[in-house]
Amino acid sequence: MCGRYASSRSPEELVEEFDVAETMIEAALEPDYNVAPTKEVYAVVERPPSRESEESPRRQLRVLRWGLVPSWAKDPSIGNRMINARMETVAEKPAYRKAFAARRCLLPADGYFEWYATDEKGRNGKPVKQPFFIRPRDGGSLAMAGLYEIWRDPDKAEDDPARFRWTCTVITTDAEDSLGRIHDRMPLMVERERWHDWLDPQAPQDTLLDLLTPAEPGRLEAYAVSRAVNNVRNNDPSLVEPLPLEDVPEELLT
Repeated sequence: MCGRYASSRSPEELVEEFDVAETMIEAALEPDYNVAPTKEVYAVVERPPSRESEESPRRQLRVLRWGLVPSWAKDPSIGNRMINARMETVAEKPAYRKAFAARRCLLPADGYFEWYATDEKGRNGKPVKQPFFIRPRDGGSLAMAGLYEIWRDPDKAEDDPARFRWTCTVITTDAEDSLGRIHDRMPLMVERERWHDWLDPQAPQDTLLDLLTPAEPGRLEAYAVSRAVNNVRNNDPSLVEPLPLEDVPEELLT
């Protein structure tokens, strides 16, 4: 599962890092150290200039809402439950298969959060969960594999610019061994040399899953962070800073 992540880079930084040709953004998003479902996020997509154009798709930076709403959905609130798509079923599930075939994206992230159930018990008797931040060791961006959809709001007029809702989901897979002790799932990454093939809306569908691989062991690092991240209202750089060793549960130091 991927239910929270951090995304602090500016559009200008993402344009350079992801070789973006067009920026389709009305207003830049604020740096977000606690990205949660239903929030607006940056996404890299490749789209033709227009439906009738024969020109090649151009790489764009767009703002999408996290939580995919299928084009056939009657109620857009379904997106609140569709923040992740499992790699094992993404090509077949009705909610995702059309997007998987033609609307794939990259979701840039500084890193993502996962929670580990400790031996400590809370007031409700359940294990207290310790948040971890997981990021590339080299300090670069994660290019998380995602899908996007464009939902037409039937209650809005044809000339209403807000009639289309652009939404997205993160594709997940089994976590690699060093991260599996924290959580058994992790976002899928797309390596730079595979970005074009993944984003290409005309790519042969039978080759797409081969482009997705878990991060290589050792490429990502994970460290405990403040439980302040548990509250989505908290949002500042301190959320991704390592927790002092004296505050880390002893069982996590062994």
